Amino acid sequence: MPIDVAAALSAAPTVREASWTERDVMLYHLGVGAGARPLDPADLAWTYEKQLKVLPTFAMVAGQGISAGPHTAAAMAMPGVDVDLRAVLHAGQSLTVHRPLPTRGTATITSRVADVWDKSKAAVVVLEQHAVDGSGQPLWTSSMQIWSRGEGGFGGRSGPSDGAPAPDRDPDVVLTAPTAPGQALVYRLSGDMNPLHADPAFAAAAGFERPILHGLATYGIVCRAVVDDLLDGDPARVREYSVRFAGSLHPGETVETWVWRDGDMLTLRAICPERAGQPLLTHATMEVR
Repeated sequence: MPIDVAAALSAAPTVREASWTERDVMLYHLGVGAGARPLDPADLAWTYEKQLKVLPTFAMVAGQGISAGPHTAAAMAMPGVDVDLRAVLHAGQSLTVHRPLPTRGTATITSRVADVWDKSKAAVVVLEQHAVDGSGQPLWTSSMQIWSRGEGGFGGRSGPSDGAPAPDRDPDVVLTAPTAPGQALVYRLSGDMNPLHADPAFAAAAGFERPILHGLATYGIVCRAVVDDLLDGDPARVREYSVRFAGSLHPGETVETWVWRDGDMLTLRAICPERAGQPLLTHATMEVR
């Protein structure tokens, strides 16, 4: 079996050094849709080194982009896990931001397989990461759930149930973020070079009509929309952000985010209006400062 559960869970954590510069940050922001309004100071703050801000979701690609060293891909490998990329989907993502991310910096990132859930026809690999700066101060903690078709049925735990769904009422706010036809081609330059997001033949073999946008790109697009429209453009106000990926988006389509407010907690749901409200992100929450 490509996933050796015992080996994955017992393996020592992997540790890598990550570094990034303003160029990596700006490229990431372009990959999540910034730059569409280059004369707007609020939008320019994501894409121009003068007074540059950093979205907290940049943590998902820090150290993997244009400034990455030659061994980044190897360092991201998961012990005991060797699966076909065509059978892999990003199932969920959570992020806790311990302090604002700098526009350039270094971090030590420790990764481990925290769990493997048995979903009968698939396995979900839970990859945890902890990042600290040069002085050992925590920067972020993340948990990624990776869905691997055909790898279930090994008799393991099915994992926790999904979190609470969105409230049964109209959202308090609806945010709209269009994407560009070449959005995935830009986003992949931040580190995720899976051909599913660029190669039409590869996408067709995986069962998709055409290449799809990265789930983490949608994750960042929603975060940017919330920061811009609800948090006064201040990315430091995001404390935690967790989602389940529920569907794919084709580059060029729109991300529509419904937001329900409850004090410092936002409940989110992202859909694609061009495809009759196809869900993109569900069971999504953001805790803000």
